Amino acid sequence: MNLKNLMFAIVIAVAARAGAPKTESGNMQASAAAEDTVFTQPITKELFGELADGRKVQRYILKNSSGSSVAIMELGATITHLYVPDRSGQLADVVLGFDVVQRYLTDSPYFGAVVGRFGNRIAKGRFNLDGESIQLAVNNGPNALHGGLIGFDKEIWESRIVATDSGEAVRFSLRSPAGNEGYPGTLDVSVTYVWTDENRLIIDYEAVSDAATVANLTQHSYFNLAGHSSGSILDHTLRINATRFTPVDETLIPTGELRNVLGSPFDFQVAKPIGRDVGLDNEQLEIGGGFDHNFVLSELFEPGNLRAAAVLVAPSSGRQLTIETDQPGLQFYSGNFLDGSVQGKGEAVYEHRNGLCLETQHFPDSPNRPEFPSTRLDPGEVFQSRTVFEFSVVE
Repeated sequence: MNLKNLMFAIVIAVAARAGAPKTESGNMQASAAAEDTVFTQPITKELFGELADGRKVQRYILKNSSGSSVAIMELGATITHLYVPDRSGQLADVVLGFDVVQRYLTDSPYFGAVVGRFGNRIAKGRFNLDGESIQLAVNNGPNALHGGLIGFDKEIWESRIVATDSGEAVRFSLRSPAGNEGYPGTLDVSVTYVWTDENRLIIDYEAVSDAATVANLTQHSYFNLAGHSSGSILDHTLRINATRFTPVDETLIPTGELRNVLGSPFDFQVAKPIGRDVGLDNEQLEIGGGFDHNFVLSELFEPGNLRAAAVLVAPSSGRQLTIETDQPGLQFYSGNFLDGSVQGKGEAVYEHRNGLCLETQHFPDSPNRPEFPSTRLDPGEVFQSRTVFEFSVVE
């Protein structure tokens, strides 16, 4: 998560791929929507900004009948804004991000992006597939994280408005060629977002490959249900529908153990404030700098079986986020590496633990752990997954 030491390398790599100069230019455009923007159409498309190499990035605004809205851009299929009401009906943006598109390339710890080809970590960036040793780009200490130096979050996706059974939607599509960041097989990916009148953000993932590969896709929004600029999330209460989690080694790679949460800081079976246990003397919390662990939802895991994974509440605003998924794991990250060095939307400064992530996923390092649910994708197979973020209020 703490990738500041990698940003220069990422910028150079992205520029080289696009044939762009290796220096930043003054071509960055501010977001077309100011911090207090209120969107007025069900789905609209607009220019979000221009990257330093001249590439333009479009953004879609999905607004429902109550006035709540979500904004998603082509770079990384990224959620840039998400306005939902508090208990008094006041709308606020509850995801961290930037007003300037270029900063999603240079400064972002994956704010709001779809990450892949493999979300989370793979040990030493290496795994075996059908007897072949696969070496990936290493970008997080000794490990591969979120797809490598130029993961899906750094790519401009194709986009279009589509009709779905759940309503009008925006679909983002991307082709990841064989060998990209070291992954085998050409992978065709789509992510479809639907925003309903009930303030449900439905996210459907689909992927196919022309050769055996691995795939693990997730949405990496940082949430603060009191408002993105409102400070600490430690007062938020969280419930996670998991009796076990995957403890990690000193590089945040799972050890292979599925440890019971009972009697530990990792027990979120009953809702509790995030700040209650995050500072306890605990080896796993010390390794992660707080919570940065995968929780095991797989007791109920079955592809296509949508179920409640977590409920997050901000007591100050009354906003509640309920997450449903068909994935076997949920990575809870408590914003440990936010350090005040990142200035976000509306000149907000994102300090330590000013946002949190709840990433529905398969387990980290699954390609090296045959005992974990498999992330293998063979030709002729279709990876399909759904996650729903449902927003409501409590008194």
